[in-house]
Amino acid sequence: MIKAVMMMNTQGKPRLAKFYDFLPVEKQQELIRGVFSVLSSRPENVSNFLEIDSLFGPDSRLVYKHYATLYFVLVFDGSENELAMLDLIQGKYDDDFSLMLAFVVLVETLDKCFSNVCELDIVFNYSKMHTVLDEIVFGGQVLETRSDEVMKAVEEISKLEAASNSISLVPKSVSGWRGGR
Repeated sequence: MIKAVMMMNTQGKPRLAKFYDFLPVEKQQELIRGVFSVLSSRPENVSNFLEIDSLFGPDSRLVYKHYATLYFVLVFDGSENELAMLDLIQGKYDDDFSLMLAFVVLVETLDKCFSNVCELDIVFNYSKMHTVLDEIVFGGQVLETRSDEVMKAVEEISKLEAASNSISLVPKSVSGWRGGR
């Protein structure tokens, strides 16, 4: 099971954090600081996989990818495959899963949404970020690994939101009415 998905910048500011087990906000912030502390102290040329039992409990693992000014982080338990989790971030084909389609990355999907995603896209499109993430991972389980399917769902949700925003709740015949006459 996936325990958490985090995106943080190179200064340690969380840009997106989603925990799939209930944790008080203070504990979430402590975990984000702990993860950043570990990641920021690692050299660039080391493995992207970490045992993170000290922060998230026994059998916890972390995989991360550093893109430009952002760290993309997945924390998961031993029931998940480490390479599959890395593929979920970076969108590569995994030869170990020949019967499955490629795990599609969060980054690949976000690039499609925002035309080369950057930190500001995450900050100013927070709800869209959560929509994309919820289409890929929900309740700690991977739901969809095909970027095109995620994009279709996100576009449909965007259309529904736009349609609901354009609906007037007050009929035109009533909107011009002034009471008290």
